[in-house]
Amino acid sequence: MRTSLRTPGILIFGMVLAPCGWIFDLVATVAPSWRTLNNLPNNPPDKFIEQGIWDICIGSTLSSTLSCGQSDTTYFNNQIIPIARGLMVASLIVTLIGLAVAIPGVRCWRDNPNWVVAGLGGVLLFLSGVMTIIPIAWYTHILKSVTTVSSTTDVRVGYCIVLGYIGGIFEILAGIVMFIGICRFPFLNLPLCHVRVAGCLNNPVDVKNCPIRFRFYCRSNWNCLWL
Repeated sequence: MRTSLRTPGILIFGMVLAPCGWIFDLVATVAPSWRTLNNLPNNPPDKFIEQGIWDICIGSTLSSTLSCGQSDTTYFNNQIIPIARGLMVASLIVTLIGLAVAIPGVRCWRDNPNWVVAGLGGVLLFLSGVMTIIPIAWYTHILKSVTTVSSTTDVRVGYCIVLGYIGGIFEILAGIVMFIGICRFPFLNLPLCHVRVAGCLNNPVDVKNCPIRFRFYCRSNWNCLWL
């Protein structure tokens, strides 16, 4: 019988990274700062424009307030904008689904995790990270070529791009480490074995006391696997 409900470290690592990545992705999705336009023509030098995938804001380096809800049909008609919206929202949803699947698989309240279910959750988390990285990387690649009504050559990366990269990488790492659990030999967590004389006996003994030629792990008293 298991004496402590200690969850394997790789599952803890994945379950911590995934929610952190989701929060970063959420901020990157809703915040209007995928890129910043500075040194705007016919405007004071302190004025700048922050453009996201849902909103555009105008601000000043002399003030902490932003005026959002700006209209820019040219910018929002760029191909990357609707694609980024769809992928970022899909990533948020898939992450939640992945966590909902992974939690029953991790099941820290049980003797052993369900590696297959946890691994399936890891696959979903990995896919959600990929869905975040794709629009973030694409937008970064065409950062200065995204058209807008505000012409300027001083285009800078916004903090949403940085948060998106971090969130996507967190989710990918979480998915990888949780999926690795599928590759683990599930019988390694079973501390007892039976000495097979004529079938499986009901008296378990320590593995170290089993003769090598009779050493094997048992899922149950009558379902044994030889090593």
